Amino acid sequence: MDWTTPLKAQQTDFIQRLKSAKLLHCDEKGQHSELTVISGQRLDQLRDFCWEMVKKYKPTDPKNYFINNMKGKLGEEVVKSRLADFVTEVDYEKRVGGDGKVDFTLTSDSSIGIQVKARNGNFDKIQWSISQEEIEKNAVLVCILIQEEVSEAQAEYNLILAGFLPTNMITSTAGKALVGIDELLYAGGLRSYLESLTSSEADEYMRLGNECIEKEDYQNAFGYYTQVLQLKPNNEDAYFDRAIARYYLGDKQGAIEDFNLAIKFNPNLAQAYYGRGYVRDDLGDKQGAIEDYTQAIKINPNYAKAYHNRGVVRKQLGDKPGAIDDYTQAIKFNPNYANAYYNRGVVRNESGDKPGAIDDYNQAIKFNPNYADAYYNRGNVRDDLGDKQAAIDDYTQAIKFNPNYANAYYNRGIVRNDLGDKQGAIEDYNLAIKINPNYANAYNGRGIVRKQLGDKPGAIDDYTQAIKFNPNYANAYYNRGVVRNESGDKPGAIDDYNQAIKFNPNYADAYYNRGIVRNQLGDKQGAIDDYTQAIKFNPNDAEAYIGRGNVRDDLGDKQAAIDDYNLAIKINPNLAQAYYNRGVVRNELGDKQGAIKDFQTAANIYKKEGKETDYQDTMEKIRNMTK
Repeated sequence: MDWTTPLKAQQTDFIQRLKSAKLLHCDEKGQHSELTVISGQRLDQLRDFCWEMVKKYKPTDPKNYFINNMKGKLGEEVVKSRLADFVTEVDYEKRVGGDGKVDFTLTSDSSIGIQVKARNGNFDKIQWSISQEEIEKNAVLVCILIQEEVSEAQAEYNLILAGFLPTNMITSTAGKALVGIDELLYAGGLRSYLESLTSSEADEYMRLGNECIEKEDYQNAFGYYTQVLQLKPNNEDAYFDRAIARYYLGDKQGAIEDFNLAIKFNPNLAQAYYGRGYVRDDLGDKQGAIEDYTQAIKINPNYAKAYHNRGVVRKQLGDKPGAIDDYTQAIKFNPNYANAYYNRGVVRNESGDKPGAIDDYNQAIKFNPNYADAYYNRGNVRDDLGDKQAAIDDYTQAIKFNPNYANAYYNRGIVRNDLGDKQGAIEDYNLAIKINPNYANAYNGRGIVRKQLGDKPGAIDDYTQAIKFNPNYANAYYNRGVVRNESGDKPGAIDDYNQAIKFNPNYADAYYNRGIVRNQLGDKQGAIDDYTQAIKFNPNDAEAYIGRGNVRDDLGDKQAAIDDYNLAIKINPNLAQAYYNRGVVRNELGDKQGAIKDFQTAANIYKKEGKETDYQDTMEKIRNMTK
């Protein structure tokens, strides 16, 4: 059925009511009615305007000029009162030659013109005239019937909105057309018809904008959505889509403004709350993000993505149980939600539930077999659990699906080294560095393996590169210090340990190793201070007690040395060196039996550990003492 059919039927009914004078009258601005009454001050203003036009243009027939102007203004007043802010009146005083044959344009689109014609007389006899130029310049003709004779003295006018007709339905002859009331469409459909003109154009802009979003052409998408909003200022979908374009263009605050407007025009638009929450999270407003995700869930209790993202923010805020609950809800409403399994796995691992983490990574991989991050993280957990080969397999899968996954090469290098495959480890570190030439951890890792392979200069070069790309890298300073000390560069080693401690003041091993070098350089008190710091930050470091005991012995504080050896033995009852050193000091103090007992315990441990040379040397010491 043609869209005009119902309006034609309504127009027939309207004409029948017009014959019986049964017309609806409504004075409320912007509301539809068929009858408009103009009188009083409102009429006086129109009358004054028309006389001003007479004075301005000084026509040869002032009375007729006034009446024609008055008819036109009365008709325009009807349209203004019924369409209100939907239309904008053309200021024809600013135009050369009048209104340019256009009385109104749509507020949202100035290219859509409306021509108003007003005539008085019997409705079944009069015709409204429109020129070819007016047909071409306007989208619609609106016809007004004036029931009274128009004159300067008339006190009231009863104006009837007789109907409208799209200009593309009007055919002119000899440059003009005449239209009767029975040819018009019912006036009640006027606004809907005008909206349809903008809607079709707006729909096209929306389509173009959506195409641009798919192509990631966010600048043009922004332009198209803006065009939609010029035509349809209350279109929440256009605000929502433009917010997305703004976000990807880097205008995050603008994105929030558009999400706000989308919510204003549709308070139940769950995805707008979701989108605003996403941007708020990016801007650091974590609590605001949670509130938005919560509102989205309130509107749509099955909104899996909103649960998921709220879980992400809760995890960032340290609420791990809340995050797990949200990820679980997301999975409940979307059992194939790979990201939700993955993120729940991350939190479970951080919470110590490594088997649960493995289960979640398995599910993530099940629903997304190419999920590189899930393989990588599962590899980390498997490594933690001691399943080294399985960890390597996972890192290899992560690399398969993301060949530029530098972290996966790095971690695989660590595990390969743990398993004794040092060359494989170096190859992995090389690839990690190739992908990311600034990868400080990879240089440090390669340095560790080179040092283990005896390539001390290569190790120092790698630690130096690691420090270059991360000047605060305490471990790299420490590792370089170890190699420098072994290479005989004790001042350089001290410098490196100093830097390691500067960037990690609680670095027990750095204090311990600096203590060793200070002792070697003759700085006994400095060595004791370092061993004491090492013990402070690692009270179970038996070696630090032994080191401090040795220096105290060197300084003649024999009892303090024995106290340190005692503490070392308490921490590790199988530490042969502690028994041996205590035996030496006991012997020096004259406690021969205590010394022999300590030497025997040390010898037994050396024997058990397969340290034959140490065993024989200790037994020889016992034999010499018992002669």
